[in-house]
Amino acid sequence: MAAFDADTDLSQDRAYLLMRNSPATLFWRRELLEDTTAWLTVHGYQVTVLDASGWWTDEDMHRAVAAALSFPDYYGRNLDALNDCMRDVVSQDYGWAAGTTGLAIVFTGYDAFATHRPREAHVVLDILADHSRAAALLGRRLMCLVQSDDPKITFPPVGATAAQWNDAEWADSRRR
Repeated sequence: MAAFDADTDLSQDRAYLLMRNSPATLFWRRELLEDTTAWLTVHGYQVTVLDASGWWTDEDMHRAVAAALSFPDYYGRNLDALNDCMRDVVSQDYGWAAGTTGLAIVFTGYDAFATHRPREAHVVLDILADHSRAAALLGRRLMCLVQSDDPKITFPPVGATAAQWNDAEWADSRRR
């Protein structure tokens, strides 16, 4: 389901408009976010909302994300473990219902977390952006909607990937 239909009027497809520039989209006005999530729900998306306004520590974030996405008990509650579990979410092992149009992970009040843990707030979005690309390769749509009460919030780019060596030549010794 990841591909959008080029033969339709994509200017009316909110999911396309959200994802065309980045898998993570910022919102300031809550009513605009609510209207967007309502549209996504009507169009078959699983919308998972997490209130980040009370996240003062990494543990607060990990606890909430693990509960919302049904992570297994062995979840390590660190960013590497979040990355690992998101692979399973993309595979729809847990946290993402099969048969949905896509998954929208929605953070509200994210500026509070970004104020207390700016690096971690960025890395979480970066992890989700990376997994959005992986989901697209499997025919799935994963997006992240980020609401902030700070209208001037910004983040460094998310989901950027460097050019990689091919599997046969990835080791430096194989290119000598």
